[in-house]
Amino acid sequence: MAIEVRIPTILRTYTDGAKAVEGNGDTLAGLFADLESRHTGIQERIVDGGQLRRFVNVYLNDEDVRFLDGIDTKLADGDSVTILPAVAGGMV
Repeated sequence: MAIEVRIPTILRTYTDGAKAVEGNGDTLAGLFADLESRHTGIQERIVDGGQLRRFVNVYLNDEDVRFLDGIDTKLADGDSVTILPAVAGGMV
């Protein structure tokens, strides 16, 4: 099962600069474990304590997984996963 994972600029150091990588897994948790096996260090930037990090947004086919089943969201062949770190800032 091939799943495209879009990688944000800040995490591309773990993917040798690749903007997108392929991964496998029945759930997001499985996908992140698979990514970790080939891109050491990336999983801890996305997951903390078995849950998505608070300031990391993950989308499955453009739908926020926090409104699905979170890290236990089921995946299917051909799905697209986008990882987006939350950005804060602005003028005070």
